[in-house]
Parts: sequence; structure tokens; C-alpha cells
Amino acid sequence: MTALPALTSPLLELAGVRHAFFTREGGVSQGIYASLNVGRGSSDEAADVAENRRRAAAHFGLGEQALSTCYQIHSAEALVADGPWGEARPQGDAVVTTMPGVLCGALAADCAPILLADARAGVVAAAHAGWKGALTGIAEATVAAMIGQGAKARDIVAVVGPCIAQPSYEVGLEFLDRFAAVDAGHARFFAAGETPDKRQFDLPGFVLSRLRAAGVEACDWVGADTCADETRFFSNRRAFRRGEADFGRLLSAITLT
Repeated sequence: MTALPALTSPLLELAGVRHAFFTREGGVSQGIYASLNVGRGSSDEAADVAENRRRAAAHFGLGEQALSTCYQIHSAEALVADGPWGEARPQGDAVVTTMPGVLCGALAADCAPILLADARAGVVAAAHAGWKGALTGIAEATVAAMIGQGAKARDIVAVVGPCIAQPSYEVGLEFLDRFAAVDAGHARFFAAGETPDKRQFDLPGFVLSRLRAAGVEACDWVGADTCADETRFFSNRRAFRRGEADFGRLLSAITLT
């Protein structure tokens, strides 16, 4: 087993469950991808991405083929893995399993990764929640898929990993309008921006609200802002501001032991 720098949450320190919110540190990629880029959809060297994924799996004492991640499409699609996916990348935004040896993973670079577990039922999941997926129901879909595998909402714990925080997430009024059109109460997740035509969106707060609406009472955010902390995290928004052509992807992962 090879340990990598990672964040963990006390909520997920459960018997029979292991998890990690990996940083960008501890990998082999170079340049803008330095160093633990696990994004197979990035323009990084494929061999470097494969080695980074191998290292992440080894952190759990597992082989690279155990790491199961989606081709993420900002959807509300939660998929069940009955075994390791290996090289397969089915389209969706959450991986749910009851099988030890399956390492459920979610990729992000400002979007909110969510790790969930019902240790009593033996069900874990990793989900990717960008603003679109969060708004259209990826948190709720993941909880529903876990319940379909035997979990109970009251026994599920969930933690939102490193993602863009409200002070870093400036949006236009049209973005606020999109959320308010679904539910006027969503306006509470938007703070005043630097100018009257701007707002700041609380993505982790919104995701937590969706988890609670789905019946998950024990949930939290690790409190790390990907956009503001270049040393530890990749960030789509930071890369865009700099005019960089691409960006690395962070991994959050959970497994049953």
C-alpha cells in the first residue's frame, strides 16, 4: 500500500469503508498537469494518467483496474458497479457499489465530488456534482441508487470534497435566474458580487442542501477551495482565467474493505 497526500473526513471513518479526497500532489504528470492528474479525458500523456490512477488505487491496496470512474456528463445519472470497470467509462456522474474491491471514483476540478456510505448496509458511492448536475438532481439520484442497493437514507453519511467555494465562484444574474426558476428559495445560495450584475454562488452549500433534501442528515463539506489553493488542487476556473489550454482532474474515491 502506497499512501498519497489526501484529505479525509471523520464522518467517513467507518468500519469496512476507506475513502480519500486526493490532492494534485504525489503523481508523475508535468506542466499544467503536475502532478496527480487522473483525467483520462485531459490532454495529458496517457501513460502518466495511467500511472497516477495506479498510484491512487494502490493507496487503497488495490490494482488500477479496481478504480471505477464515469465519463462524466454533468447529469443526474447514477450507475451501479457490480464489479470493477477497469478501462470502461460508462456515461454518468455517480458510481454506486456493494462490492468490496470496487473503488468508486469521482473526478473534479472545481465541481463538487461527493463520497457517500451506508456502512451498516455495505453500500458506498462517489458522485460528481457540478452546478448543472447539482441542480438537476445528482445527489438525489445517488441516494436513490444506494437505497436501491439496500441502503437507508437515515444511515447514509455524505461528505462534499474539495471544490470551488463561494468567494471564488462569481456568476452573472442569468445564473441566479436559472436556479430561482426551479425554486425561489435557491436564491439563498447567492451572495452579492463585486458589481450589481454579479453574484457569488455557494456550490458546496447547495450540494449539502440537496443531500439533506434526499434524507441524508449526516453530511458535511471538507472546507477546501480548489480555485484558491493552487498548491493542492487543480481548478478549471483558475486555468480559464490564465488562458491555459487544459487542466488536471482531481480524484475522490471510496471503497468497501
